[in-house]
Amino acid sequence: MAVKQQGLTPLELKAGSSIALIYGIRMLGLFMILPVFSIFAESLDNTTPLLIGLALGIYGLTQGLLQIPFGMLSDKIGRKPVIAAGLVIFALGSIIAAYADTIYGVIAGRAIQGAGAIAAALMALAADLSREEHRLKIMSMIGMNIGVAFAVAMVVGPVINAWVGMKGIFLLTAILAVMGILVLFKVVPKANSLSFHRDAQLEPSKLSSVFKNTQLIRLDVGIFVLHAVLMATFVAVPLMLVDAGLESLQHGWLYAPVFLVSIALMVPFIILAEAKRRMKQVFVGAILVLAISLLLLMFSDQSLVIITFALGLFFAAFNLLEASLPSLVAKISPADRKGTAMGLYSSSQFLGAFAGGVMGGWSYGQGGSTALFLICMLSVLVWFVFAATMKSPRYASTYLLNVGKLAPEAVNHLIAELVSIRGVAEASVIAEEGVAYLKVDLKALDMQALMAYSKSTPFDG
Repeated sequence: MAVKQQGLTPLELKAGSSIALIYGIRMLGLFMILPVFSIFAESLDNTTPLLIGLALGIYGLTQGLLQIPFGMLSDKIGRKPVIAAGLVIFALGSIIAAYADTIYGVIAGRAIQGAGAIAAALMALAADLSREEHRLKIMSMIGMNIGVAFAVAMVVGPVINAWVGMKGIFLLTAILAVMGILVLFKVVPKANSLSFHRDAQLEPSKLSSVFKNTQLIRLDVGIFVLHAVLMATFVAVPLMLVDAGLESLQHGWLYAPVFLVSIALMVPFIILAEAKRRMKQVFVGAILVLAISLLLLMFSDQSLVIITFALGLFFAAFNLLEASLPSLVAKISPADRKGTAMGLYSSSQFLGAFAGGVMGGWSYGQGGSTALFLICMLSVLVWFVFAATMKSPRYASTYLLNVGKLAPEAVNHLIAELVSIRGVAEASVIAEEGVAYLKVDLKALDMQALMAYSKSTPFDG
């Protein structure tokens, strides 16, 4: 019987934290402009509301289209060269945006920022540097860092804008990209080999089966709408706060308590969803709260109190949904197609940001914030119908087990043995990889019996 590894090894911890840092600082750079760009853009030549929205969301188009090709390229030439190239492209886009004196220049810079689409390659590198049984912990570290980066960006963006202006924010973003390259080569461990990981990477041959899964498509629609609404909202909110009497320098001080309160509101519902197995009810309820927050913003009438209250509800619902959606994808997707399902989900997220920027800019130009929030609210209500009609998810987690290389004829026998273990709901074994992809109920799982099949050894990179 193989010895069970009780936790992350120092190398896995180093890999997870450093990759999460690279991902986080990149997202920090992308989002720092969000709370202030609409105000700044009014000083640029050729500005219209539509072009403001396009500038905010254009990174999502290039990132959504290029992240899968970048990930596939990393399978052929290596993860670090592709990630480094992506960070260089990201820095170049930031510099172009910094020195642009027209809205078109900023749009070009933001598009180039998104073209450094390294999300899939980073996830693949994280998978290369972790054992199967501990990969979920590594991915959770990355996910948490993205959430922290978004919250920090919303708070510090207005402060940095007051100190060094929008040019300074874009140049700081370029510096962060260079820091990411240094972390990549100086801190991130070297992977001894490149492998394809079905739990972390998209497999093109499996795309059709994911597209046919109507439950997963509901979640892709959800993340598309969620990020479309986010991007559209920040076409209008910075301008609304100024009209309500709050100077742009002070916006960060508003976002800080709003985020803290929203997290405090979110945590009990996360616990209710997971511990009490009320995931669908909490999820659908959060969508409804998001719609209510947009309704309040639509009728805020320059009231700072109403705007602040509405933003508190907005971010409580947004953060809850942002955390719940990938968890639902993991629960619903077949164990050996999770990477493909997550790849499609991630592309939907980025394309939603692009669509939201364009939709938000156009609707704001046509009818101001009232038209913008009306369209956003109606989009969320359509999503509500999709979500309300989805099946309640199985409370099963994806779990990977290294079972060692097998002869093809031994696979079916092993699958039968694995699914007979208490708490194992589904098993798929890839003989040439020596990996079992499982769906397990962690509360009921007989871990000792499962570990009897593990061939994992301490991971030393």
